[in-house]
Amino acid sequence: MFIAIHRTFFFWFTGILLAAALGAIFYFGLPVGIDFAGGSLMQVQYPNGRPALAAVEQEVSTVPLGPVSVRASGSDAVSIRTATLTPEEHTAVLAALSHNASTTELSYTSVGPSLGAQFTSKALWAIFAVVLAIVLFIAFAFRKVSRPVPSWVYGLTVIVILVHDLVIPAGFFAIFAHFTGAEVDSLFVTALLALLGYSVNDTIIIFDRVREHLAVNEKTGTKEDFETTVGKSISETMTRSINTSLTVVLALAVLVILGAAATRTFALVMLVGVIAGTYSSVLLAAPLLIPLSRYFTKK
Repeated sequence: MFIAIHRTFFFWFTGILLAAALGAIFYFGLPVGIDFAGGSLMQVQYPNGRPALAAVEQEVSTVPLGPVSVRASGSDAVSIRTATLTPEEHTAVLAALSHNASTTELSYTSVGPSLGAQFTSKALWAIFAVVLAIVLFIAFAFRKVSRPVPSWVYGLTVIVILVHDLVIPAGFFAIFAHFTGAEVDSLFVTALLALLGYSVNDTIIIFDRVREHLAVNEKTGTKEDFETTVGKSISETMTRSINTSLTVVLALAVLVILGAAATRTFALVMLVGVIAGTYSSVLLAAPLLIPLSRYFTKK
């Protein structure tokens, strides 16, 4: 009952978090990787010690490529991002880098602008399709619930929660990318899609418990305040939700600390998203039904 009674505090706290996340997104931006923007990305290792980044940039500038981004990668490698390279330009860059030092190319990826735009479109459609499928499922599952909140309101509430669960990790990533040079890539989109499915799971469990209590109250003729019903439903499912999320958080924390560099950003976004999703499911989703119920009761 504590959460239902003090829901206004959690609403304000959520508003502050969302404002901070949106501010980070608009101020820092979300740097788009070559998966979406197109271009070439190579990672080059210096087995005998990495030279200064300024020296690497100077060596790359001997090949006319236009704007080039050079960033440190680990302790002995660099990541070089350029416009889409031809095979000849790729070879020329490697030759320029190995002119004064021994180098080893660890990876090379090249995506054309048209393919990047196509990938962006598919990623957005994938997120939209997942959200639509979730909302339709909830509207169907709660089709027999009409009092005190219509069934479609449960779906609308889930949309609000899903927006929250996307904005928070995206805002975190904007700050993280600003200081580390990380970029939005296919793994970032994969993390968001996974979070959509994960975060809605706890929300549906709490909503389902609310539905069960409403059905029992109607069958037995029990007149119970809707706020009490919601608070009781949260209390009954909160321990399960927290314990389930905690096991996932521990696994993701291990991946962040000990996992490979290629998946570390993915695991970090998932970690933040799981925490945000657990928070929103327990402290935001069901409590939102209370003011909505009062609105529809007045109508």
